[in-house]
Amino acid sequence: MPHPEPTARRMFDLTEPIALVNFFADEPNEAMAELGFRNYWDGYFAGRSAPLGKVPAEVVHAAFYNFAEGEAARHVPKVWRTTTPEAAHAARERGCVAGLRRILGDLVDTPGLARAAELLTKAAVSAPTEGRVMYAGLRSLPVPEEPVARLWHAANLVREHRGDGHIAALVSERVGGLEAHVLSALDLGIHPPESFGRIHHLPPALLAEVMGGLRDRGLVDAEGHFTPAGRAVKDRVEALTDLLAAAPYEGLTPAELDELVTLLEPIAARLREEWDRG
Repeated sequence: MPHPEPTARRMFDLTEPIALVNFFADEPNEAMAELGFRNYWDGYFAGRSAPLGKVPAEVVHAAFYNFAEGEAARHVPKVWRTTTPEAAHAARERGCVAGLRRILGDLVDTPGLARAAELLTKAAVSAPTEGRVMYAGLRSLPVPEEPVARLWHAANLVREHRGDGHIAALVSERVGGLEAHVLSALDLGIHPPESFGRIHHLPPALLAEVMGGLRDRGLVDAEGHFTPAGRAVKDRVEALTDLLAAAPYEGLTPAELDELVTLLEPIAARLREEWDRG
């Protein structure tokens, strides 16, 4: 029987837990601190933007899409006075691999993980780069040979590929980066959406402006809940995101894709357990 979810959505569920080590494990933060960064966001902007090189803050803001105006500029180009893009990416990789090794434990040195890394890499480097700024930047870097590093790198590649497509889907629906956080919060059942962790720190006046714009467009109601139109926009964005994220997996045969799914399931399950524990 065909799986009910689109391939890209199914693979997102299996690869996202791997990529989330960037954000949830201690080891990546410790690796960035060893470079001299004293706060999380300096390390985040340095590590994630490193494949783009020393581009201006405006470019990072555009590529990341979902930060408030001026947030990228608080970190870029300042972070490059502390380290280089090459060193930042290497530290991020080193920390993420250390985190994955700790959490995955007995799964690390198995033939299954090595094969999963091989297949996911084959998929991750097979998609076109046109129109995919973050994905293209990461694709320009060497693919690690060590299996855990290779698995992390491949998961990061498909994450950025999907993210580039998600931005295209948001732009097609005229949904701005901060508005996207509001719609995601509502989709997750978070209310008021302004309390969502990715935006709750922003000035109240800015959040009020974002919510006002969504109300004016009829996407949220007076209480800050989805309207039918808002729900439809969110659903269209997610459907188009899945459609645009399919290309890497078209580089695998059906048998290889099935094998990859089987191999990733215990890896993703172990990581989900860790992230759910917080």
